[in-house]
Amino acid sequence: MRSMRQDTHSSICAAIATLSVINGISNACSHAVNSPPSGAMHSPIVGGCDFAKSVLEKRNPTILWTMTVLPSVIALAPASAEFDLSHSRAVRFQRNWIASEDDDELEVLCNGSTFRAHALAEVDAQPLCAVLPLDALFDVRLKAARRLWLAANGRDPGPDPAILSRPQRDRLVMGLRALDGRLDGATYRDIASVLFGEHRLPARGWKAHDLRDRTIRLCKFGIGLMEGGYRQLLLHPYRQRLY
Repeated sequence: MRSMRQDTHSSICAAIATLSVINGISNACSHAVNSPPSGAMHSPIVGGCDFAKSVLEKRNPTILWTMTVLPSVIALAPASAEFDLSHSRAVRFQRNWIASEDDDELEVLCNGSTFRAHALAEVDAQPLCAVLPLDALFDVRLKAARRLWLAANGRDPGPDPAILSRPQRDRLVMGLRALDGRLDGATYRDIASVLFGEHRLPARGWKAHDLRDRTIRLCKFGIGLMEGGYRQLLLHPYRQRLY
């Protein structure tokens, strides 16, 4: 089975997008702005979407999810001139923070921690302002902005609350491998032999075996991811807010 190998690429865009989340290219949540920023790819139903388009054109290997689906993306703008920030030590954006960029989508490395940001306007060397919609995910955006503020001031921002645990990542990878197998026409037993090892499968009584049930659940899980469930990964661990 071509697609059952550990190092294979998934045959569908949704799986590619999901694996990008698993591998830490972006870790976290979803939903903020009513329309995607310019340069974003968007599909209303399923598949790779809501990230800067250059990844599809192979100009940028890093998937930068937009703030449309990832609320931990910090919307940055220059602070209004109406604020007198001359004595309040305003954080100014440093160009050398940028680890990767795609138009207005930024991956920022500050004080050893990685953040995702979207520049609503020119921010280079400007006193920064974070734009936080007062929606169901306001506190998620606030935590992301506060972590960046801490890092920019030389303080420890603490752990990213959206990072998936190792067991969660393992289950996601197995679900996608099972999905690829089903899309290639593999039987549940074929899939199980690759995921768990042929030596663990019974010669008799396969249909009543626990590994068959686990394999079926993984296939259903993978199909759910393909059909749009990967968007909930972007909301981890806050997906109950919107689903």
